[in-house]
Amino acid sequence: MTIEISDVERGQAISRTVSVPENSLTAALRAGLRRFPTSPVVSAALLYLGVIAVVGLLAGWLAPFGYDDQNLALRLQPPALFGGSAEHWLGTDELGRDIFSRLLFSIRISLATALVGTLMSACIGTLVGFLAPRFGGILDQILMMLVDAQASVPFLIIALAALAFFGNSFVLFALLLSLNGWETYARVARGLVLSTHTLPYIEAVRLLGARPWRIYRRHVLPSVAGILVVKVTLNFPGTILLESGLSFLGLGIQPPLTSLGLMLGTGREYLLVAWWLAVVPGTMIFLTTLSVSLVGDWLRDRFDPHLRGV
Repeated sequence: MTIEISDVERGQAISRTVSVPENSLTAALRAGLRRFPTSPVVSAALLYLGVIAVVGLLAGWLAPFGYDDQNLALRLQPPALFGGSAEHWLGTDELGRDIFSRLLFSIRISLATALVGTLMSACIGTLVGFLAPRFGGILDQILMMLVDAQASVPFLIIALAALAFFGNSFVLFALLLSLNGWETYARVARGLVLSTHTLPYIEAVRLLGARPWRIYRRHVLPSVAGILVVKVTLNFPGTILLESGLSFLGLGIQPPLTSLGLMLGTGREYLLVAWWLAVVPGTMIFLTTLSVSLVGDWLRDRFDPHLRGV
């Protein structure tokens, strides 16, 4: 960091450049600013995701009403911009419940369910992808057979069978979503681990006597973590849509709880007389999945050296 200082000596202006050491905090801020996306679309997506994350965490304080508070005298009121009252500015549903309050709690439940399902799926798939090449042989073949078996059966059939046999609950539904897509993480992780085995620095560390688990933890995992994080962000919108689709069909989140998919599924029955019941949650699903996809594409470009700077 340089500072230019102007001085006057013998009637002449003299400019000096003084070097000032930059502290670690300033360097970190500068590095963060360089990594921040310059695209206004990606910046808007990050801002939107930050807002809905805060909204999901503070839904209980931000909601003016309870998500299940009913008032049949105020049923099917339109939004405030379309002739409704300012008290229920997004309108009410068929039971007189405030749409805005239900939307806040729906964001919390939908995001929490999708996040738990995505992270558990990533952890299961990554663990399988690391164990298969680590031990090799018969274990590798068995694990890859499980991956192929999971990929050959549509997840919707697995979800229907599990929900019909065990019943439905929030915990079971979140765990069920973790079985969706874990095989893709396993394949990606296994391929990345096999490719890193031939790298010179891995061979050097192995020759120095490092144990296999230390090599995996300290060297292999950090080298593949970026790609796996990008895959998580790209799969997260699909998990949101899967939760919304199952809740839309009545197989996901069950009343009295609420979610974006459940609100959308309920609103389809009143689409001709109360369009806001379906349009409001549908718009939130669209904006959320679009924002996560944009951020995932940006992260992919940041981690891929071939796309970086394009």
